[in-house]
Amino acid sequence: MSGINKVILVGHLGKDPEVRHLEGGVTVASFPLATSESYNKDGKRVEQTEWHNIVLWRGLAEVASKYLTKGKLVYIEGKLRTRTFEDREKVKKYVTEVVAENFTLLGRKSDFENTTPAAAVSKPEHDFSGSADIGGDIPF
Repeated sequence: MSGINKVILVGHLGKDPEVRHLEGGVTVASFPLATSESYNKDGKRVEQTEWHNIVLWRGLAEVASKYLTKGKLVYIEGKLRTRTFEDREKVKKYVTEVVAENFTLLGRKSDFENTTPAAAVSKPEHDFSGSADIGGDIPF
């Protein structure tokens, strides 16, 4: 029996996507995404923010680099991936990321001025399914 690895997040970009071009012309973009929850504790409203590491590959990374900027509200679907790498001191590190498979810009109409409508971003011309395969351990 196989399992299901599916993540859905709605949040704000913590910074502009960092875009890199790897060997073979493969593009990767990454950024932190903030999600927030509110709850009442002792009669006071408390907001808790969680930060998620988002990674996009190939064509989806190219699209993200054009349309996503710090502060934008975005809906992301993807899967969790944990990878390991050694830091400069040869200490093994673990990083859990959301490897995005698609995204949709959200927000007010004014948020989309000078950009493509959200539907065009969430459903690019090209099929990016399978583009989330990261292969080996790539520290970033």
